[in-house]
Amino acid sequence: MNRYPVWKYAIIVVALLIAALYTLPNFFGEAPAVQVSSARTSVKIDSSTVARVEQALKDASIVPDAVSFDATSVKARFGDTDTQLKAKDAIEKALLPDPTAPSYIIALNLLSRSPAWLTALNARPMYLGLDLRGGVHFMLQVDMQAALTKKAESLAGDLRLVLREKNIRHSGINRNGQTIELKFRDTATLEAARRVFQDQFPDLQTVDTPDGAEYKVVARIKPEAARLVQDQALKQNMVTLHNRINELGVAEPVIQQQGLDRIVVQLPGVQDTAKAKDILGRTATLEMRLVDESSEGRAAEAGSGAVPFGSERFFERDGRAVIVKKQVIITGESLSDAQPGFDSQSQQPKVDLTVDAKGGRIMRDTSRENVKKRMAIVLFEKGKGEVLTAPVIQSELGNRFQISGSMTVVEANDLALLLRAGSLAAPMEIIEERTIGPSLGAENIAKGFHSVAWGFLVIVAFMAAYYMLFGLFSGLALAVNLMLLVAVLSMLQATLTLPGMAAMALALGMAIDSNVLINERVREELRNGASPQAAIHTGYERAWATILDSNITTLIAGLALLAFGSGPVRGFAVVHVIGILTSMFSAVFFSRGLVNLWYGRQKKLKSVSIGTIWRPAGSAGVPAKSGTSAPSV
Repeated sequence: MNRYPVWKYAIIVVALLIAALYTLPNFFGEAPAVQVSSARTSVKIDSSTVARVEQALKDASIVPDAVSFDATSVKARFGDTDTQLKAKDAIEKALLPDPTAPSYIIALNLLSRSPAWLTALNARPMYLGLDLRGGVHFMLQVDMQAALTKKAESLAGDLRLVLREKNIRHSGINRNGQTIELKFRDTATLEAARRVFQDQFPDLQTVDTPDGAEYKVVARIKPEAARLVQDQALKQNMVTLHNRINELGVAEPVIQQQGLDRIVVQLPGVQDTAKAKDILGRTATLEMRLVDESSEGRAAEAGSGAVPFGSERFFERDGRAVIVKKQVIITGESLSDAQPGFDSQSQQPKVDLTVDAKGGRIMRDTSRENVKKRMAIVLFEKGKGEVLTAPVIQSELGNRFQISGSMTVVEANDLALLLRAGSLAAPMEIIEERTIGPSLGAENIAKGFHSVAWGFLVIVAFMAAYYMLFGLFSGLALAVNLMLLVAVLSMLQATLTLPGMAAMALALGMAIDSNVLINERVREELRNGASPQAAIHTGYERAWATILDSNITTLIAGLALLAFGSGPVRGFAVVHVIGILTSMFSAVFFSRGLVNLWYGRQKKLKSVSIGTIWRPAGSAGVPAKSGTSAPSV
């Protein structure tokens, strides 16, 4: 009656082993570290960077606990935060001779002290929020003027395309800052252009004046349209930041608008702070432009002449100059997908790009008219442009094409990530950065840990005193529930905040409530004259329906908080929901396994240790002995 088959015990043992394995990394703690990563795609992190870091530490008489190197960064680990700060200053002095143009990102970090064998099993400690572990706080300012300039450039390109489709001839379209200047030869053409402005460009206000023998039209973005552009730029940048942070795998980030042109980003519990700063700080806007292949452009490219009017000089990664026209064919806004891969012919890393319908139409028209000419793909990072590649247009292009060149696999993956996450509507600059260390949350961690620990001990002591051996079984089930909860949070790499620790303490009380129901049901059966074995069986069976109902209703409330809450509320809800699920396993399945293991094989069981069992009123007048089953009445 009260025996588990072997497979049920096997499930319990496997669950306990997995829970213990994934809970274990949380006990090793973290070590302060300094992380060095690349600030630009053209700067590579390799073994020579490791040697430079080690030499800088040696010159400063700083001995690290360990220096590790992976494909993207060098990490030096230290014993305390004072040594960490000294090491950061020494490495910055050695690797950043010109702080205004940094080649490396040198940031404070925290590395887990977990053994390598645990890390190899993907057993990592759970993240702690800003209020517990610390993290990174950024404030970014959006360049609204650049957003308006970018919009004016886009409108100029659209104007050029529409006038060509309407067969309206003009003497030139030039963008001057945030204004667009057009020239027409006669009044008939000017009037046709006015109709185009009214019908298809309502965001522009125009003023036309005679200009010698021609007519000049100056178009500006209307104030209300400019405000809309700025608002959309801010919102698009926030969406882009969300996408990029999701690509980084950061749990529960905080991204909020502050004022008219600022965005606050908080990354609670993030470990790779240098990578986060790198991804967020890079604007990574892509532009396609034609190479200026005039005689003046070739001379400027060779370094023997000035850059022609209407063109700009950029450099490739190997330092060669490329003269490209200022007119932008398409930008990253037209990009719908970017995936890394390998070229089928050269086997070199590449990035496959897919553009939207409008961008595909522009690419087809431009490539058809410029076959055998070069088109430069320019990547802008932190306001500086770099030519990724400048291939010759071999044939008409469509919606899909590729970027290839002197890229490594890591660079191709990073570039695809940045472009796939979305282009920024306007450049952003980090104007405030705070790395919040774990010392600020040490008091909160201590208080949270003490509340959970003392709550656990008091509950176990009460259960043992009131229910005796069954109370000890309930205490063991409660410990298993706590271990399962921590293990699941670690496996999910969830972020534990102070409200989450409150939910953990609450989960203990809710979990023990299920055992109280079971124990009282068993007592009730014993009072009614059932045999001990039958009382155990019936008590668990009848308590299960009540436990299931109460947990489902509480789970619904937790899911509602999870779906509609944000910030601390969501952090509470995550732990609350997981705690409910683990408590149902531990309080019912695990605790009955213990009871069955202890009592199930005793064929002639006469009593169970479950505390004082009170007789029904008037049946005998005295309670049964503590620790025994009541006699039949």
